[in-house]
Amino acid sequence: MILLGVIAVLPLVPSLAHWWEHNSSKLLVASLLAGVTLAYYIFFHSHAVELHFPAHDVVAAAESGPSWPTVAAVLVNALFAEYVPFILLLFALYTITGGVRIEGDLEATPTVNAAFIGIGALAASFIGTTGAAMLLIRPLLETNKQRRHVVHTVVFFIFLVCNCGGCLLPIGDPPLFLGYLKGVDFLWTLSLWPMWLFVNATVLAIYWIWDTLVAYPRESGRDTARDHTTARRLVISGLWPNALLMMGVIAAVALLDPSKPIPGTAWHPWIYLREVTLLSLVGLSLLLGSADVRRRNGFTYSAILEVAALFVGIFICMQPALALLNERGADLGISSPMGFFWVTGALSGVLDNAPTYLVFFKTAQINPTDGLEGIEAARLTAISLGAVFLGAMTYIGNGPNFMVKAIAEQSGVRMPSFFGYVMYSACILLPVFAVASFLFL
Repeated sequence: MILLGVIAVLPLVPSLAHWWEHNSSKLLVASLLAGVTLAYYIFFHSHAVELHFPAHDVVAAAESGPSWPTVAAVLVNALFAEYVPFILLLFALYTITGGVRIEGDLEATPTVNAAFIGIGALAASFIGTTGAAMLLIRPLLETNKQRRHVVHTVVFFIFLVCNCGGCLLPIGDPPLFLGYLKGVDFLWTLSLWPMWLFVNATVLAIYWIWDTLVAYPRESGRDTARDHTTARRLVISGLWPNALLMMGVIAAVALLDPSKPIPGTAWHPWIYLREVTLLSLVGLSLLLGSADVRRRNGFTYSAILEVAALFVGIFICMQPALALLNERGADLGISSPMGFFWVTGALSGVLDNAPTYLVFFKTAQINPTDGLEGIEAARLTAISLGAVFLGAMTYIGNGPNFMVKAIAEQSGVRMPSFFGYVMYSACILLPVFAVASFLFL
């Protein structure tokens, strides 16, 4: 919670705001707070810790003195079992889609902007929320560069493209990918399409009404005239080899799970073969793709480095909270799908939605290998939707949220503070989610 407070408050402190803009500063603060968490495990934690990597084990705390085995287990869980697969998947999607450029400047009408966001929300389930966000945020910003009122457009883009659009396939959002690794059928998430359609269509309609009635009329006549005269059609470049490599990312995520044999064989992929494959695909993208396309995209690693710096601290700092939930989750008394939706969602917004999903997946005692039916299927639906949808509630709920914020700010858009963004999400998303949970859970 301290790290969450730092992320929220430091950008608002005039004397520290500029210092906080540097990724090295974010890494320093995240590392210091992670060190405090590790110190707790070394000196004060007296219980055993479950080890999840490379195989399950229980590591007992030292009977006296510093408990180095315990802190080692926590680090292995946080970094090798969770953080490395998480950040390398985001890195691969970010880098490969950064080699594709959608160039042009459409007239930035409410309908055009809504079309951008809607297409991104649909693409998010098939190329990942990170891939869709990185592919479309730059052309959306370029299309809107003549407009002065753009912040709300980027915020709605984060809502839908970075989060709510990604619940139809496991590749769409990290929590669903983790569910797939736990045995959920790859195509099971397609059953979430009614909720996906309702939430995305409703939020998109709210955006179109807002932009049509409030934001667009506030643009000056000179700006809208310049926007009209500078409009030109979209041209896509860099599809070779990046479209093929993106298919490779999807195949690697779907097939190279070390806990499962490759379909049609008895061979289990080696640990980290998936991650090595993802890095190899990134290397091919950089080697074979067009450097000019990346230059025109303004591609840098700054946004992904910001996510990497903050989330290394988040993944370590949240270990005590996740361990507590894992141990005492059943004592929360949650049994209904509605309860799982809201509790999973509430914690996804502040702890990151991927590990939160896993905690409540276990709390709900879901066993997908026996077939998902009845209350078990309803609980999994609620947990999946809560993690994906309510990851949109804060900048740290899902990795792409921070990336889009960073890219927008690099383009001159003055994005809301942490609390300002939460005001947007609370006023817009919570009523939609409340109706969706009433209708579908």
